[in-house]
Formats: sequence, structure tokens, C-alpha cells
Amino acid sequence: MGTLTDVIVTTASGKLEGLIRDGIFAFRGVPYAAPPVGEKRWLPPEPVKPWQGIRDVKKLAAVAPQNINTIRAIQDDGRQFANQSEDCLFLNISTPALDNKRRPVMFWIHGGGCIDGAGSLGIYNGRWLAQRGDVVVVTINYRLGSLGFLNLNEVTGGRIPATGNEGFLDQAMALKWVHDNIAAFGGDPDNVTIFGQSAGAHSVGVLLALPAARGLFHKAILQSGTAGNAASLEDARRSAEVFLQALAVHGKDVSALWALPVEKLLATQAKFTRSRELRFRAVVDGKVLPKPPLTAVENGAIKSMPLIIGTTLEEAKMYVDPTKIDEASLVKRLTEVLPVEYVPGIIETYRKIRTKHGLPTSPAEILTAVQTDATFRWGAYQLIEAQRKQNPNVYSYIFTWKSPAQGGRLGACHAIELGFVFGTIDPVFTGQGPEAEALVRKTQDAWLSFARTGNPSCENLGTWPRIGKRQETMLLGKECIVVDGPCKEELEVWANLPKTVRITQMLGGY
Repeated sequence: MGTLTDVIVTTASGKLEGLIRDGIFAFRGVPYAAPPVGEKRWLPPEPVKPWQGIRDVKKLAAVAPQNINTIRAIQDDGRQFANQSEDCLFLNISTPALDNKRRPVMFWIHGGGCIDGAGSLGIYNGRWLAQRGDVVVVTINYRLGSLGFLNLNEVTGGRIPATGNEGFLDQAMALKWVHDNIAAFGGDPDNVTIFGQSAGAHSVGVLLALPAARGLFHKAILQSGTAGNAASLEDARRSAEVFLQALAVHGKDVSALWALPVEKLLATQAKFTRSRELRFRAVVDGKVLPKPPLTAVENGAIKSMPLIIGTTLEEAKMYVDPTKIDEASLVKRLTEVLPVEYVPGIIETYRKIRTKHGLPTSPAEILTAVQTDATFRWGAYQLIEAQRKQNPNVYSYIFTWKSPAQGGRLGACHAIELGFVFGTIDPVFTGQGPEAEALVRKTQDAWLSFARTGNPSCENLGTWPRIGKRQETMLLGKECIVVDGPCKEELEVWANLPKTVRITQMLGGY
């Protein structure tokens, strides 16, 4: 396990006692905001209050209240989900040294559909990334589900002025804390890269447009998430009404809302799993989030910022059971999220494209391909195009490494890249061995090079060109190569749909 030694750092709020193991300093459970409890429940985060003496931050702190799904249970290597609390606004720091070197800072936002997950999970351990790249890695917890993403301002008549963006404001507050304090940990507050996966990448997309986060980061990486999919104020109001009705609490009774046990909030939330009546995402309220994030990017909100945007090859294989999908269920699943008149044409076009390229065309494979593109790749492409018009420094990738789990059924599915980014590959989900280790080095070196310079090209991977009209894309897998327009034909399917057709989120909260 290596030798452990205590170490003390002074921040603007007080002294922190962390530890050093095998050359990496670790500070765990660092508070970045005041506890959002009692009548502060649902309100925007407030700055952390200074403390006297030395605060012990050698152990992981509580995670946000959440219902545990099967995937999170598998990831819970440290039984962390047993320690849940509304007092959850903590971050974790891994750094190679406590000096004045001003290292690049990599700020990680975890995924989980805005309803589960934690930055303290072992898969996100920042020590190996920090060690390999001589960078400071920060991972955070933020409020989830109804505690972080429920608009209550409308239904309570302003008595609880929650916009539904409080989880994103938590992230912005954590970035503010990093800006004010990271120099004490050997980091550069003027070189911060935010990166996240799935709902964490959706969060990155929101932060691109969030006024509260402006100037607090300088580069961004979106892994399997986009800047789209924000709710209107009316949609957010309806979701709140549905939720309060299920709770049997009237919006004007704010004392009852504050008094609700968190267990009841979670139990009620669980009733809406995968429901389109209640979905937790950004809310375009006109104040905290003035415009849809994609519109803000199109209007030049981040015109000076380099981006990496990518997906896995077969995102939706994690959500598709091939034994339960025949032609009838394929049509049924797609008509639930798309206007029925377009479904036969989309299925036929995808089948022709896949036949042309020698790819499997079973109903399950078609569903996987359509869901992958509609939920992830089309939104990624839209953000790429929006930013590319403002700044040419945009880089695209598709992660092609296939999971060996379940006899290979999962393929290059959602979340497969995480172990390679953090150097936490495992024998079951990602697989291990010389080829996997080589991909870890290439992936990490590209992410680290981008954090340092804004360009992911590096000696280990080679030249990674910016995406242009040819849709130059890096494929990251057993073979790492640049190809032109790997999904061009499929993306044209979505580009050619009328703009009035709204693609409903196919996978619920991802």
C-alpha cells in the first residue's frame, strides 16, 4: 500500500490535514461550500465558512443522497454509498507536490444521470493521472436528483427560489474554490480543464454557458455527453408539479417541503425511474441559465476555448438486451421517442448503411446504433459544429475498445473509456493486459497534453488533428488512428429530419 505521511496545507478557509502516499498528496472530503441543509435545502450553494484549527481530510466524505442502481453497486469498492448525507459538497485533490510550480488542473465531474454517482468512486481515483502527467486532479460531489435539479420557484411562488440548476451551481462553486485555493496545492488557477462523462459531460456543456462559472476554467472535455437536452421553464414547472403531487405536498407549504425526510424524497424519485414526466437536467430559467447551452456556444460564449468531444462506438449496448429485441419491439421502442412517421425510414436507412459496411443488422444492433447516435453522437456533433465556427481548436474521438464483460455483449459501450482515462482498468469491465495498458498510456497522455497545451497530440499517440470539414476523428482502441467522417452517413439521418422534430431522450437520465 505504500507509506502514509500526514501533511498540512493552508487554504482561505482554514488548515487541512491530508496525507502523502508513494509521492502523491491526497486531500479527501474537502468542503467547498456550506452544507445545503435545513432551510438551505434546494437553495444555491453558499461559500464554506472558515474553521479554527486543523481539519482532517484524510478520509472520503459523504456522497449525495441517491438510490443505488446495479452499476453503482458494482463500482462501490469502498462501500461509499452507505455514507450519504445532504451535507455532501466536498471535493478530493490529488497532487504531485505542494509547491509553486503551477501545474495544470484537471477538474472531474462524475456522471450518473444527475441522480447518482460520486466523484470519490475508486474508478475516478486521480492519483495515477496526477502522477503520470504532473497535474493536479480534483474530483467533486454535487447535489443530485430532486435535491439538485428540481425547479421549485414557480410551484412555491418564489418561497423556495430553486431554479433546478442548483447542482450546476454547486459545480461552479467548486470551481470558484479551486480558483481561490488550488495554488496552495501546486496547481495553476489560470489553467483549469473541466472534464466529465455522461451526465458529467452534460454538466460540462452547461458550465460552458453558465454565467456563474465564467472565467473559472479554460479548456473542456466532454465524454459521451452534450450541451443540448436542457429543459424549458415550463417543462421544469410541470416536472415539479408531478413530483410534489407524488409527495402529497402542496407547493405553498414550504415548511413541509423542508421537513421531508430525504428517504421519502428518494423513494418518490425512484417511482419515476426512466419516466419522461420527471427528468433531471439543466433548466433554461432566463437568469441562472439565460440561454440553452448550445445556443450560447453558437453565439460565441466560449469562442476562445479548446474542446475535446467524443463518444464510445456503441454507447447504448449497455442498455439493450439483445434477447428481448425483435423487429416489433425495435419499432415500439423507437415510436416511444420519435414521431411514428419517421421510424420506418430511420430503421431502413440504418439497415442499409450497416449492410453496406458489413456490420450486423439484427433488431438489437439497429436499436443500439440508433440510440447511440440520437442520444449521444448527434448532440456531440452539434456542439462540435457550433464551437468549430467560433474556434478551430476542437478535437473529436470515438472510443472503440470493447468490454470483455458478459462474453463481449457490451461491446464498446457507455463508460468503457473511464478506466483508461484514470488508469483504473479492471479485469472484468475493461479487461487488462499489454494492449489495455498501452491504450491507458495513449489516452492519458492525450488528455494530459490537452490540459497542458490545448492540443491532445502527443508522442505516445501521435498527431491528433482538429476536426474540420472532413470530420477528422481519432479512433481510440486496440488501434489508434485518425479517420474521416466515421459516422457521416448516420449523422445525415438526423441532420435531415425537420427541425420541428424533437428527439426525446432515449435513455432517460444518462
